[in-house]
Amino acid sequence: MRATQATIATPGRPNEDYLVTGPDWAFVLDGATAPSGVDSGCVHDVPWLVRRLGGELAQRLAASDGTAVDLLADAIRATCAAHADTCDLHNPSSPSTTVTLLRVRGDDLEYLVLADSPIVLDVAGEARPIIDDRIDHLPGYTLEVVRDLRNQPGGFWVASTKPEAAHEAVHGVLPAAGVRRAVLLTDGASRYVDRFGLGDWTDLLDLVEQAGPMELLRRVRAAEAAETRRRRGKLHDDATAVFLRFSSSSRSPTRR
Repeated sequence: MRATQATIATPGRPNEDYLVTGPDWAFVLDGATAPSGVDSGCVHDVPWLVRRLGGELAQRLAASDGTAVDLLADAIRATCAAHADTCDLHNPSSPSTTVTLLRVRGDDLEYLVLADSPIVLDVAGEARPIIDDRIDHLPGYTLEVVRDLRNQPGGFWVASTKPEAAHEAVHGVLPAAGVRRAVLLTDGASRYVDRFGLGDWTDLLDLVEQAGPMELLRRVRAAEAAETRRRRGKLHDDATAVFLRFSSSSRSPTRR
């Protein structure tokens, strides 16, 4: 597995995306920007959360062959323990993040998508997006509605203070031999397709493969600058893309 990646922050703000790649796995996190004036009950900011959770998840991916769901649940649990004494983990506005992960496990490719940061796979020459779109089907998007439906049945799920959220992720496996390339995206990068319609998922894969992840992000920023119609969501967003190319020699044996 060979990886190339790029990430850029929202202009004038710290980057709340986070990415890590290993020899046979990669993941991206997209921290949810805290709304102004909302009490999160936490003394830590979103960058702290994504880095802490990212470190816990990377450690487990490097050392264990458990499922991605179980490893993520363990990482959330460990992250909670790291600030349980200083923060109110029962506050529904506690810092949170999406999680998007891809891993080679023997002859299989395992994927996990929690919230709105998709994966796009090239399966036998066909683009196959892996998407968790539950946040797009909420009955409203006021601060109160989003807060009340976060990490709740019938709402949407993110990595925050409930380890059980990991078990609500879009998760599966498919034969690794059929996948030639893939890209992991935060929603600030996937808007190339799903917000601006600059191409379809195959076009996005081709662009990232041929011109690199940073070119994808550059085109997204240009589209944001040219946008005139107000839509739901932020004008600019942190944007991250991790492109993976697979070959038969990259299939790793299942760890014991």
